[in-house]
Amino acid sequence: MGVRFILGRSGCGKTEYMLNEIKQKAVLEEEKSPIIILIPEQYTYEMEKRVSNMFASGAKDKYMRVRPMGLKTLSDLVFSYCGNLSKVGINAAGKAIITHNSIEAVSKDLELFSKSYAQPGFTTAISDMISELKQFMITPDRLDEIIGESGDTLPENLIMKLKDIAKIYREFEKKLHEDYVDMHDRVVMLTEKIAECSFLDDMDLYIDGYTSFTPNQYELLKELMKKAKSTTFLFTMDSPFKTGYADYFASTRNTYNRIKDICEKEGIKVEKDVNLCNENIKRFIGNEELQHLERYYNSYPYSIYQKKTEKIRIREYSNLYNEVEEVAKEIANDIIDGRYRYKDITIAARNIDSYESLVKSIFSEYKIPFYINKKSEAKNNPIITMIISVLEMKKRRYGYETMFRYLKSGLLDFTEDEISLLENYVIANGISGNKWFEDVWEYRLPNSFYEYEESEEELETKKRINDIKNRVIAPIKRFDEKLSSKNRKTVEDICRYLYEFLEDINIFEKIENTIDILREKGMLESAARYSQVWNTVSDLLDQLVEIMGDEKISLERFIRIVNIALDEYELKTIPPSIDQVTVTEVDRMNNPNTKHLYLIGTVDGVFPMPSKENGLLSDSDRGKLSDMNVELDKDSRKRVFEEQFLVYKAITATSDKLTVSYPIADSEGKTQRASIIISRIKKLFKYVDIKSYFLEGVYEEEDLKEVNSKIPTFNTMVDKIKEAADKDFENGISDIWKDTYEYYLNDDRYNDITKRIVEGIDFTNQFEYVDEDKIKELYNSKTISVSRLEKYASCPFAYFIEYGMKAKDRKEYLFTAPDVGSFVHKVIENYSKTMHKDGITWHEVDDKYIELRVSEMVDELIAKIPGFILESSPKYKYLAHRLKVLITVSIKIIADQIKQGRFEPDDYEVEFGKKRKYPSIQVEYKENEIVELIGKIDRIDKYINEENKEFVRIVDYKWGKNDINLNDVYYGLQLQLLVYMDAILEGGEIPDNIPIKPAAMLYSRMDNPIISRSTLVDDEEVKRRIIESFKMKGMIIKDLDILSYMDKALEEPKSSSKIIKAARNKDGSLSKGTAGVTDEQFEIIRAYIKKSIKDLCSDMMSGNIKIEPKKSNDKDSCRFCSYSSICQFDTALKNNCYKVIPNRTSDDVIKMMEGDVK
Repeated sequence: MGVRFILGRSGCGKTEYMLNEIKQKAVLEEEKSPIIILIPEQYTYEMEKRVSNMFASGAKDKYMRVRPMGLKTLSDLVFSYCGNLSKVGINAAGKAIITHNSIEAVSKDLELFSKSYAQPGFTTAISDMISELKQFMITPDRLDEIIGESGDTLPENLIMKLKDIAKIYREFEKKLHEDYVDMHDRVVMLTEKIAECSFLDDMDLYIDGYTSFTPNQYELLKELMKKAKSTTFLFTMDSPFKTGYADYFASTRNTYNRIKDICEKEGIKVEKDVNLCNENIKRFIGNEELQHLERYYNSYPYSIYQKKTEKIRIREYSNLYNEVEEVAKEIANDIIDGRYRYKDITIAARNIDSYESLVKSIFSEYKIPFYINKKSEAKNNPIITMIISVLEMKKRRYGYETMFRYLKSGLLDFTEDEISLLENYVIANGISGNKWFEDVWEYRLPNSFYEYEESEEELETKKRINDIKNRVIAPIKRFDEKLSSKNRKTVEDICRYLYEFLEDINIFEKIENTIDILREKGMLESAARYSQVWNTVSDLLDQLVEIMGDEKISLERFIRIVNIALDEYELKTIPPSIDQVTVTEVDRMNNPNTKHLYLIGTVDGVFPMPSKENGLLSDSDRGKLSDMNVELDKDSRKRVFEEQFLVYKAITATSDKLTVSYPIADSEGKTQRASIIISRIKKLFKYVDIKSYFLEGVYEEEDLKEVNSKIPTFNTMVDKIKEAADKDFENGISDIWKDTYEYYLNDDRYNDITKRIVEGIDFTNQFEYVDEDKIKELYNSKTISVSRLEKYASCPFAYFIEYGMKAKDRKEYLFTAPDVGSFVHKVIENYSKTMHKDGITWHEVDDKYIELRVSEMVDELIAKIPGFILESSPKYKYLAHRLKVLITVSIKIIADQIKQGRFEPDDYEVEFGKKRKYPSIQVEYKENEIVELIGKIDRIDKYINEENKEFVRIVDYKWGKNDINLNDVYYGLQLQLLVYMDAILEGGEIPDNIPIKPAAMLYSRMDNPIISRSTLVDDEEVKRRIIESFKMKGMIIKDLDILSYMDKALEEPKSSSKIIKAARNKDGSLSKGTAGVTDEQFEIIRAYIKKSIKDLCSDMMSGNIKIEPKKSNDKDSCRFCSYSSICQFDTALKNNCYKVIPNRTSDDVIKMMEGDVK
């Protein structure tokens, strides 16, 4: 037995030296003893590939002696020869389960961790701590000894910490060693079996890729060295004779010395080192720039390279996207020019997560094959997400989030339309819990809550929803029934039920189909991950049954343990093809064929990564334990030098070219500084090639490099055209892009879109007109309500989106302000009709009757709507009570207002339209083109005077303080009441030739007001103030008789009305404060309204869909618009401006109307 070290700086050819030596032994020697190459697990694939290639042509390993492997494979090999497999090996997930159970078992005895043990992440922290202790051969008993030996050396906080760790650690070992072993136990068991393993007799052992070992690994190495005929260590370092932690080879140098000490103690011969540092760095022969970088990067004093660099470049970009896209362009051009193959290129980052999604999207666009060398969390996979959702359904009472996370996993037999239909229905009706298990859902569809009769369409839609629901809930119900049976379930029971559920939904076949589809699409890496996920699920269930199978457990605890275990699973893949770009994290980088390395994301605070304290023991704790000669893992100070070693390994990993880049802003737009790596390279190379890509401009010499793959070149061409948009197209763009433009014009696939590019140079979000035939088909009706016409006047585009494209806000299970308004309207309508049936007039009704009937009406309406929100919770039941009070107060005010005058309500919720009480208003907006205006009037009041004239008053119930503003009327924003009056005047039957006269168009406020007071007032004064606050506003015909019919108080001079805005002077004339218009003015307004309606209908049906919102002092069409995210209206954009409504006096507006009519 003998030990030898092959030493050398990065790139010296240590591994190649080893492989050549191994090849000679395998080919020339007749021995059959194994040649084992022991390497870290993450490097096994690459080493296996290199060994395979080594014997691919000519020379053969005739006895299959050469075996690259990691420690796990070595232990499996030894145990297969020597036994010791009686105990079940558990993986990281199994260890996490046992750790969690151990923490729970001793939780009551914990001191320092008594409150934090249940916090997320604590199990992982304890598991890592136990791993560290086992690696450094510290048992629970040894921890107790350390505490006992400490005296006053250790602070009380640390002693309490160690005591708690010891309690958990001891319980962990007790539970573990009943039947199992973990990975650290395997190392100990492997160490014990090495001596008796005949297979390893006379082996040649090579150990590569390590910089340090833990104490239990040193024990293993000692036995391996004693067993082996020869042992060779390969270490990246220069001189083995330096001391301390002065440079980045310190950790490796310490390992070198420690192994030599073991050899000396065990009497193992140490042969002369093979130090390749004395030769030229093999990787950099002929490349003096990289040679200079390797030699002086961490040397003091250092030499400055005086020539302009070609092989070392620094690039700075505006953001991460810009950085990845420019790298993709360069790679595409290098491949086209034949400088490299894809497999020669490596892209490395310290934190690849920031770049992963960008690389996937941009490289796919450039058709660059790539492999991302990283482990991904299993929990992020849709299969795992679905399984977690299934388990959480019962715990979360089948709430929306878990149910639809399950349904949207993409692994079930439901279309997107079916899921969307079900989702909208569930959200609108607040379905959760036991409602999912009802035989039939009778809840109303969104936006149809207050219609008693269900249409055929609604019934058919509900039938379809119930069919979907039944398919969804059938397997879930069977799973729920198994979980809900009386006996408490064991872990094995729940695992079995879960497996049966997955069989029930046919998940295995779906996974296979998904994998086949991914493979057909060439997405081999994703297919491999899906394959691993099912293995992960199976392994997790096996681990749970193995460790806790007979233990009775609550579902909540089961879910918690599953989540903890899943945190430990990672998905790993191997490169799916040979010729592809490797994208990797720096610490996983192991592509020996790299010719061009892109070191991206080299910003301060990321690479080198700052060392932080982590784990349960701080640097201070570790320092104090070290003073007691207790060896533990490195503190943050020592990890700084390891990070520097990582930097060194990275910058020396390429044989031809190194590009170091950084973005000046992160993904959130925050400013970033360049890493110290950048500044160090600048110091070493006086004329280093530096280029910034965040400066704008068109550079002719760079344009040719932009022409590469078809899709990205097209996108770049579009950007160049946009840049030249403000100039003359012919002179503002380079010849290269003119030729490229011509190329795409002649391409059948790109011809049409290329033509549209030039049309889009002057892009605006503004729309003009849609074809008339299309607009008629979209609106699909020759009847339009007045409220819709007002919507069109407010903004044609918003009208088009709502009524042409049929876009609607999703109805949620809430009781919003519009819902309150609809509910109040419905109750008042029902009340009014019931009072009429009961033969009671508004002049006769009393408060007691109102209170009784309103209470009945509210209860009846709530009861008739299945699953109505006002019955869903105590909160909403209280709201229903408040609504009763509000409606009762409002109706009492209505009764008082009616009693004040001579008008009597004639009808309620009166519709005008075809086959209605009043005919629709016919609007001929174009020759032989007619639109019918329809609407519904809340209340019509009438009074016939002594002269046999009939006066009509229209009342509209509103939630708030509404009034008629003639400025809004002029621009079509307030048409309802005026059009309603016109419908009655023109279409009403005139019995006995009694002429109909307009009296008023008023808004009646629905509210339960709070009266403020500074002094004590009696009930009558409170009532007077309430009535005063409910004054009806709108448009009144300024006629003394009409006003007195509405409020008898106005029959006398010097009086004022409590119900409308009107008053009389001493001489009996109307005061200036009386709001209204004369008969002549009303006729002008009426004529203008007709013209305005015709103009609006003509404009609408001609296809006008302009983004043209209206704005006045108190109104803004965009303020509450649901479609602003669609139109993207912004006054900073071209052709985006409000149509401002001037604030003119009523007289001025009427004069304008008169002029327009004439």
